Formats: sequence, structure tokens, C-alpha cells
Amino acid sequence: MTLATAAPIARPCVVCIPARNEEERLPLLLASLARQDGFSAEAPLRVVVLANNCTDDTVAAIRALEDSGALASLRLRVIEAALTGAEAHVGTARRMALDAGADWLDAEAGPDGILLTTDADARLPADWVAANLRALRAADVVGGRLVIDADGAADPRLAELHARIERYWAGVRRLEDILDPPPHDPAPRHGDHTGASLAVPVALYRAVGGLPPLPCGEDNALVSLLRESGARLRHCPDVRVMVSARHQGRVSGGMATEMARRARVLDGEPYLLPEAAHWQALILRRAALRRAFHLAGSARAEACARLGLDAAACAALEACPNDIAFVERADRILESRSPPARECPLDRALADLDALALSLREAA
Repeated sequence: MTLATAAPIARPCVVCIPARNEEERLPLLLASLARQDGFSAEAPLRVVVLANNCTDDTVAAIRALEDSGALASLRLRVIEAALTGAEAHVGTARRMALDAGADWLDAEAGPDGILLTTDADARLPADWVAANLRALRAADVVGGRLVIDADGAADPRLAELHARIERYWAGVRRLEDILDPPPHDPAPRHGDHTGASLAVPVALYRAVGGLPPLPCGEDNALVSLLRESGARLRHCPDVRVMVSARHQGRVSGGMATEMARRARVLDGEPYLLPEAAHWQALILRRAALRRAFHLAGSARAEACARLGLDAAACAALEACPNDIAFVERADRILESRSPPARECPLDRALADLDALALSLREAA
């Protein structure tokens, strides 16, 4: 380890983890947190675990790991919660974990603290915290790249499918770089911003009202709130997280649902994704919205009208603090009025993205 990576972390932070019945995977995550660069028994990393409706030995596994001395570089707070009714889901648990982390930082570190969140079944490289904090020097929110953790011998067909799907999303980002590159999120970048790896300042988290306690998609809902407030979202390639490839997860619609879908593709189910033309139209629309924001008075109103925004929508967008917020809020309005994206099989979608990128470069 170099002196640079071993240097103490200057900005106060806390890692917030919702966990339900994770006696096998959570100890692996905590062990990876205990190995984070820049932390030690003398300068420990704060960690909050929100144990949500656990019926296994999740908490006992944490205590055993603590008793072994393996977590000496962590200051660990375990909160056991019995959620009931409509609140018994990961969105409530993650919000409770983040809120507890924010309160902890407010009490001990003042207004400069950073919230990080990940999933209980993830594993983290030793530079995860440090890489997040570096990325936050030029951004307001940081999403980490998801790397599928095969947990042993992986089916080569599944690994090849993962690679093709990643090529598709890289192709979408390539179109964005050609047509409307985001200045606050330059290439190289990935496209992930999920609860498996998010970093946000406490002050900004509180300013948007915290994480929406949704049963699924609570992470993307928080990111949407942040972007609609004008926050610069960075998809830094140095920030990465290993996510579980298991097919049985703790929430419908999460990563496990996606892994189960990919397994079915190997048995013949088509993997459908939006056509290249959908992304081209979306990127061009967002670029036009950004240009409209920088116009004044009637010129902005006319540009918005051409894009399909009426006078009431334009008036509601007047309070946007910057072009990021304007584009996010305006695009949400336009998206709600647009027909669903046309989809096609993965291989055709890949070929169309490649062909479109080539034609745009040749026309430039």
C-alpha cells in the first residue's frame, strides 16, 4: 500500500447499510469495509447497519465478527427494526439507515459530512470510500459501477451476456458523448447510480427531503430528486462495487430480479432493450432543453413551446437553479407525455447503436 492510499480520510463520512436476513453475505461486506484505505483502530470508519425484520442470525453474525477483532477499524452501530405493514421494505430500511447516519455525522462532525450507502450482499474494493470522496471534489453525488460478483465458477454464457449488455449501455453513453456530452460527468464514465454504491453530502441529502421510502427503486428516486435540485451526478470509473449474482433477492425489481431475467435469456427468453433511435431522440431533446434554459424571456418560452412545454410548465420551471435541474424537471414532464420506447432484441440493438454512432461521426 502506498502512502497516498494509506493517508487518513480527511472528510467525515458514514456507510449506511439496510440488511434483512443477510447472515452469510453481510460479514463479507463488513470485512471489506474494515479493510478500507485510510482507516484504522485509531481513525475508524463509521458504519450503520439497519437490521430490518431479520429472522436469521444476521445480528449474531455481526457480533461474532466484532468479538473476533476483525472489525477493529470500524465504529459500528447496529439498529434492529421491526417494520410492519406497508413500511416493511428496503426503502424504509435504507432511509432509516441514512437518516441515522446523517444524525450521527451532524452530532460529531458538523455540516461537512458525507453519506455513503451500499447493499448488504455487496463487496467493496479497499479504495471504495477514498475513491468516492475524491470524486466528490468535482461533483455533488457519486454513483459506483456495478461489477457482478459471480461467487465461484460462472457460466461462460452468462458472462458473455453480461458483457453484451454492458456494451449496449456503453453504446448509449457513446451517443451522448457524440451528441451532448455532460460537462460534469465526462468520459470515461459508467452508467450506474444505485443503492449498491451512492455517495452524497448530508446537507444535500437533507435539502431534498431524504430518500423516498419506496418498496423498490428508492435509490433511483433519490438520485432523481438530487438531479432535479441541480446536483452534478458523477459516474466515476474509479468507484466500483461487487454485487451479488444471486437470483433470489430481498426485493422484487432489484438486482436479483435482473439476474434471474438474464438466466432465463440463456433458456431462450429474448432480452429486449430500447432501440438506438430512442436514445438519439432523448439525448437531442435534453440538449435542446439545456440550450433553452440559457435563453431569456420570450426566447426561452418559444424554445420550450417548440419542445412541447406549455406556458404553465414553463412557469413552473422558472425556479430551477441551473440547467441540470431545468433539464431533469422539464424532461420528466415531456417523458410522461411520450409513448413507451420501442424495443428490440439485444443483438439488433447493439448493431443499431454501432451503426448510428458511426454515421454520426462520419457526418460530423
